[in-house]
Amino acid sequence: MTSPLWTRAAVRESIVDPANPVGLDGIEFIEYATSDPQSLGVILERMGFQPIARHRSRDVTLYRQGLLNVIVNAHGNGRALTQRPIIAAVAMRVRDASAAYLRALERGAWGIPVQVDVMELHIPVIHGVGNSRIYFVDRYDKFSIYDVDFTPIAGADQHPPALANLHFFGLVQYIGRDRSDDWTEFYRQLFGFTQLPAEQRFGILPKGRILESPCAGKSRFYIQLVEPEASSLDGEDDECLQRVGLGCPDVTAAVNLLGERGVEFQRTPEAEVDLRGALTAPHMGSVSFELVRNESA
Repeated sequence: MTSPLWTRAAVRESIVDPANPVGLDGIEFIEYATSDPQSLGVILERMGFQPIARHRSRDVTLYRQGLLNVIVNAHGNGRALTQRPIIAAVAMRVRDASAAYLRALERGAWGIPVQVDVMELHIPVIHGVGNSRIYFVDRYDKFSIYDVDFTPIAGADQHPPALANLHFFGLVQYIGRDRSDDWTEFYRQLFGFTQLPAEQRFGILPKGRILESPCAGKSRFYIQLVEPEASSLDGEDDECLQRVGLGCPDVTAAVNLLGERGVEFQRTPEAEVDLRGALTAPHMGSVSFELVRNESA
């Protein structure tokens, strides 16, 4: 994708925070892709999400609770879908989407051409891990991308409250063997992520490397890079966004509340429910959520 020279010049001369080169301001939405959106919808509703809107021209549904937005895509966008859901995209909030996209390209990102229909927004996007995408969204305050591309579901509360104060905490990304440095550099160079000390851990699964976003305050989130076990035969083809981390101030209260709604949690020596966090049992072969104690929201 090319841009006018004056646009590139304006971006080049604009004031950029070296610690936050694209103006990152949190996560706007997580997108799942599946050929069975109804089954995934049941899982999301148990987790407290409510379907609130549908895309104007595609088989795409927006689920929400509190400040959490999850998109279920059964349209495919040219990609083959399977019943097993995958995390197909993460949308990052930025101050200026076009400027963020151009800065990312200048820093080595691979852009993805976007085809939009009439009356749809053009949302800049780059390649993420595996076949996933990273969107740049700058309309998330009083006027959002959903006001243009989605139609509200009749009778649905457009702002359902979050159960147990759930909020986005981060993402777990599976990577190939010996690829931690590569992916650390990817997120550092493009977005300004920094690596946390090895002893600084969250939740109940202390594996891999944790990267912290440059966002301020409540917008801050984390990416956990996890390589395969030394004895595993998994290779780089398995690189993907594996699961979503949800923060909450009281893990026990959240587990009890979600348990009453039919959510099952793993209770094994490796993933026991405790005050630090909990992991939901996987459904549809891939969908699980990790709860992490976090009082900052």
